[in-house]
Amino acid sequence: MTINSIGLDQNKTKDIAKDVNNLLANFQIYYQNLRGIHWNIKGKRFFDLHVKFEELYTDANIKVDEIAERILTLGETPLHTFEDYTKLAKVPVGKNISQDEKAVRLIVDSLTELLKIERQILDKTDEANDEGTNAMMSDFISEQEKTVWMMKAWLGETV
Repeated sequence: MTINSIGLDQNKTKDIAKDVNNLLANFQIYYQNLRGIHWNIKGKRFFDLHVKFEELYTDANIKVDEIAERILTLGETPLHTFEDYTKLAKVPVGKNISQDEKAVRLIVDSLTELLKIERQILDKTDEANDEGTNAMMSDFISEQEKTVWMMKAWLGETV
C-alpha cells in the first residue's frame, strides 16, 4: 500500500476521486438546471422563485468549485467538459421549464440523485479514512436533505 502526501492510500484515493468526479459532473448538470429555471420561471410565484433559484444556483456554483478542488487535493484532475458531464449525468436535464411546480420537482429529483451519489462516496471515504471528502459529503447531505424537505413542503408533499 502506497500512502500519498495527505496520508491516504493512493489506490483508494484514485477510486474516490473518480466517484467525486462523477459527483462533479452531476452537480454541473444540477447547476445548469438551476440557471435555466431561474431565467425561465413564469407565473404568479415568479418573484419568490426567481430569488430562491438564484440562491440555489449560487450555492451550487460554490459547491462545484469545492468538489473540483477536492479532486485536485486527492491528486486527480477534475472533469471540465460538457461532454464528460452529460456522459456521467444521472441528474435529470431540465429543458425549457417555466412552470413553478415542474421547476421545484426538477430540484427535488436532482437532489435525490445527488444524495445517492454522495452517500456512495461517504461509504467509500469512511472505509478509506478520507475525512476531508467524508466531511464534505456529510455537509452536502445535511443541506440537501433540508432543501428536499422544504421543496417537498412547498409542493404540499412529505419527504
